[in-house]
Amino acid sequence: QVLLAESGGGLVEPGGSLRLSCAVSGRTLSSLAVGWFRQAPGKEREFVAGIGWSGDTSHADFVKVRFTISRDNAKNTVYLQMNSLKPEDTAVYFCAARRTYRSTKVSDYEYWGRGTQVTVSS
Repeated sequence: QVLLAESGGGLVEPGGSLRLSCAVSGRTLSSLAVGWFRQAPGKEREFVAGIGWSGDTSHADFVKVRFTISRDNAKNTVYLQMNSLKPEDTAVYFCAARRTYRSTKVSDYEYWGRGTQVTVSS
């Protein structure tokens, strides 16, 4: 069974930065595609960024340039570097994994973490 654990969330002022981590256990990270999603109160869960098992990446238009997804297979960890944060980035951020190619669809992912809260406010 694949287990995912997010960390790194918190309260940050507008314009600030955070780095989220997703620690993967139960399966070698190099065999998984991993995505970051977020869900704000009253809204649907949405795709933020994804990285394939070969290292290919995609980012939602609303976070391009500001957010960067990366992976460290030796540490079995995927990261989401978030810069120039805005109040509208406030949400619970989830990482998810699947055993095939990366996807932007929530329904395509088999394994999910519990999420980490990111709050952007002055």
